Amino acid sequence: MTQKEKKLSIIPFVVLVAFSILGLIFHSTPGPIKTEGLDKGDIAWMLVASAMVLLMTPGLALFYAGMVNARNIISTMLQSFICMGIISILWVVVGFSLAFGESVGGFIGNPTTYFMFKGVLDGAVWGTIPLALFAFFQLKFAVITPALITGSFSERIKFTSYILFVCLWSLLIYSPLAHWTWHSDGFLFKLGVLDFAGGTVVHMSAGCAALAAALYLGKRKVQMQSNPANIPFVLVGTGLLWFGWFGFNAGSSLSASPLAVSAFAVTNTAAAAAGMAWILFDAVKGKKPSAMGFCIGVVVGLVAITPAAGYVTVPVSIFIGVAASLVSNLVVELRAKTGIDDTLDVFPCHGVGGMMGMIMTGIFASSSINSAVTEQGLFYSNGDFTLFGKHLLALLIVVAFAFIGSYILLVITNLISPLRVSEEEEKIGLDLTQHAEQLA
Repeated sequence: MTQKEKKLSIIPFVVLVAFSILGLIFHSTPGPIKTEGLDKGDIAWMLVASAMVLLMTPGLALFYAGMVNARNIISTMLQSFICMGIISILWVVVGFSLAFGESVGGFIGNPTTYFMFKGVLDGAVWGTIPLALFAFFQLKFAVITPALITGSFSERIKFTSYILFVCLWSLLIYSPLAHWTWHSDGFLFKLGVLDFAGGTVVHMSAGCAALAAALYLGKRKVQMQSNPANIPFVLVGTGLLWFGWFGFNAGSSLSASPLAVSAFAVTNTAAAAAGMAWILFDAVKGKKPSAMGFCIGVVVGLVAITPAAGYVTVPVSIFIGVAASLVSNLVVELRAKTGIDDTLDVFPCHGVGGMMGMIMTGIFASSSINSAVTEQGLFYSNGDFTLFGKHLLALLIVVAFAFIGSYILLVITNLISPLRVSEEEEKIGLDLTQHAEQLA
C-alpha cells in the first residue's frame, strides 16, 4: 500500500468514528411502543421478507464469484458483502431520510427528517407495520443495488476506490430514485408510474451504472481464462437469489395479503419461463443447454417481473419471462461484439431486464390484480396509451439520470482515488493484491 493509499484509508475510518459519536449525540430514548393499527400477521411476514431479501446479497456474491477467474473470487464476493456494512450505516445516518423523508420538491427527501433514525423507533407506523420495519426492509434493497453494479468492473477495480464510489452512488443516485418512485410525494409516483418492487430503482439504475462503469474503466488489460471459475457457485447463488426474490417481490406488498400471494406466484413463474427460454433459445442457435445459461435466464426473469409483480396475472408472467429472456440474450451477444467489457453482463441482464419489466408493466398492469392501478395497461385500456406513455417517459428519465450521474461519480471517484488497479495487480489477481487473501 502506497503512502497516498494509507492516507486515504484513514478517511473512512474517521468518518465511521464520527458517525458513532453522532449516534451518541443524537441518541434519545424511544417513545412508548404503539400497537394501534398494527397487524401482527403483516409484521411477521415483513420480518421474514426482510431477512429473505438480505440473503439475496450473499446469493449475488456467489452468483458473481462463480463466473470470474479463480484469482478474483474473494474480491468479487467481498464487493457484495461489504455493501451490507457500508449501506447499513449510511441508511441509518441519512440514506433513509433522503429516500423516504419529507419530500423536497418531489426529488429528494429532507436529510434531517430521520437523521440518525430520529423518530423511526418512536412508535411511528407505515401502514400496518412499524416504520422501523419498513425502513429496514427498504435497507435490504439499498444494499443489493450497488452490489449488482460490481459485476461490470470485476477483476480490475481498486477496493478502496470502490468503497468511495458505493457511498457516493448510494446517496446521490439510489436514494433520489427511491424517493421519486416510492415516496407518495415523489414526482414519478405522482405521475402515476408503477414500479412494484424496483424495476427502475434497483435494476435499471444498477444496469445503467454498470454500463457507465464498463465504458469509463475500459477493458481488462490482462485477459484471463474465459471459463467460469466455479459453476456450482453460480447454481447455488441462483438458488439463493430465487428464494430471496420472493421476499423482494411478495414482500413489497407490505402485508400478508392476497396481493403478496399473487406477487409470489408471478415471480416464480416468470423466473422459470425465462430460464427455460434462455437455454432453449441457445439450443436453437446451436449451443448446448448449459447451467450458466439457465441461471442467467432465471435472474433475467426475476429482474423483469420485479416492477410488474403486483400488477399482472400469472399467465402474463410467462410472457414477460420469455420476452425478457430472449431480448437480454440477444443484447448479451451484441455487447460481446462491441468490445465493451461489462464483465458479467450486468447491463444486458439487469439494465435491459429492468427496462423490459417497466415496458411490460405499462402494457399489462391490471386493476383486477391491484386496485392501486388507476390507469390500465395498454393491453386492457382499449387503446389508451396513458400509462404506457408514462412508463416510457420514466424509462428515459431514469436511464439518463442513472447513466450520466454514475459516469460523473466515477470521474469524481477517480480524481480522489484512482479506480483501476495496475496491470501487474490485475495479473496477480485482486484477492492477493487488494486483500492479501487467496483460496487454499
